Amino acid sequence: MRCTEEFRLSQTAPAQAPEKVMGASTDFADLSRTVKQAGLLDRRLGDYALRIALTLLAFAAAWALFGYLGDTWWQVGTAALLAVAGTHVAFIGHDAGHKQILRGRRANDAVGLLHGALIGIGYGWWVGKHNRHHANPNHEDDDPDLDLPILAFSERQGASRRGLARWTSAHQAYLFGPLLLLEGFNLHWSSALAVWQGRTKRRGLEAALLGAHTAAYLAAVLLVLSPGRAVVFIAVHQGLWGLYMGLSFAPNHKGMPTTTGAEGWDFLRKQVLTSRNVRGGRWVDLALGGLNYQIEHHLFPNMPRASLRRAQPLVRAFCTERGIPYAQCGLVASYRDVLRHLHEVGAPLRAAQR
Repeated sequence: MRCTEEFRLSQTAPAQAPEKVMGASTDFADLSRTVKQAGLLDRRLGDYALRIALTLLAFAAAWALFGYLGDTWWQVGTAALLAVAGTHVAFIGHDAGHKQILRGRRANDAVGLLHGALIGIGYGWWVGKHNRHHANPNHEDDDPDLDLPILAFSERQGASRRGLARWTSAHQAYLFGPLLLLEGFNLHWSSALAVWQGRTKRRGLEAALLGAHTAAYLAAVLLVLSPGRAVVFIAVHQGLWGLYMGLSFAPNHKGMPTTTGAEGWDFLRKQVLTSRNVRGGRWVDLALGGLNYQIEHHLFPNMPRASLRRAQPLVRAFCTERGIPYAQCGLVASYRDVLRHLHEVGAPLRAAQR
């Protein structure tokens, strides 16, 4: 692993074929006890009240600016502001889905449903998908985040690609950024499809919320902007929103070791070895919504976002003591490693095309 001194020093394995690492079942229990004693799993109601208020204020202010500017090309800038604000609304929904904000499931779900409705994401569909990811991070067969037919995250996946998917996988390092511009549209489509197919518990409620979002969004855009500007606004808004969302989640696991489950890792090693932290201070914390502490988040998904920074040195020291590789690097280095990994996985496919 190239982006972190801690991982290099361990000399454990390359990204695609990590050695089997067995650990005592008490390791996570010991770490969990330390974290709980430090109060890092306690709810942070004041922090979240302020965070939610500021996020919703920024989101509302961006829409107010949209209404104030009217039919002008300056709305391209407003589209960018809404993409940023919408991503931070999604971060709140993410935290609610992990029950980080309030104590009860229903209260957190209410927060998540509201924030999902504001940006047009099906909360129930997303929580189910994300929970499967947390249970099997970077598992080539069971992690839905690796189930992208037009990309390959390991040579095993690459060998299975056929037709157009084989070509896109071969050139995926160059296509990764452009494809992220479509992620916003994909999230809307997947949410609507899940509701249509009944793959969410609150089907009626979520259908109403997604329908209300779509109607309100299109009405606002089409009433304020001329048709041509409306199309450009939607393309810029949704494209940049998808790009920001993708760039926030991509460094977390892409380019880290993938698994088929045969390695025999315990819970702690499965979460740590497949995750990457991104260092960079409080501005990176803000920009990535706390997802830069991916190792700590995967070990303790219900830990409030504000506690992740305090948990990080405890977890890193624990991993060092147990000889468990702990991957961490800067933001630019994380993207470089993701693209390098995608390029390397696609190499055999490009060679076969020559």
